[in-house]
Amino acid sequence: VQLQASGGGLVQAGGSLRLSCAASGRIFRTSNMGWYRQAPGKQRELVARISTAGTTNYADSVKGRFTISSDNAKRTVTLQMNSLKPEDTDVYYCGLRSGPYDYWGQGTLVTVSS
Repeated sequence: VQLQASGGGLVQAGGSLRLSCAASGRIFRTSNMGWYRQAPGKQRELVARISTAGTTNYADSVKGRFTISSDNAKRTVTLQMNSLKPEDTDVYYCGLRSGPYDYWGQGTLVTVSS
């Protein structure tokens, strides 16, 4: 299973970015896909997650600003990030859960300047 993420970059505070992730390979059953972020020396934390049924979960810090969506047929997940803040600066990882297994894409850096 491979997850290919794209869309990170540098943006000013208040701006927007969109992260996209596409899964490929043999996946028996996808439970959910999502985005996580990890700062140096810290644990990876959930940003937003969406199940195949469309149920979403967001970190409190991004509610109302970020929107996650997915296309189950294409096995893609997108994170629309609006009203970005400097504290959103981080490496963002796409994740996919299939049964008891978690798969991760390469990180994509999001930098928000003040």
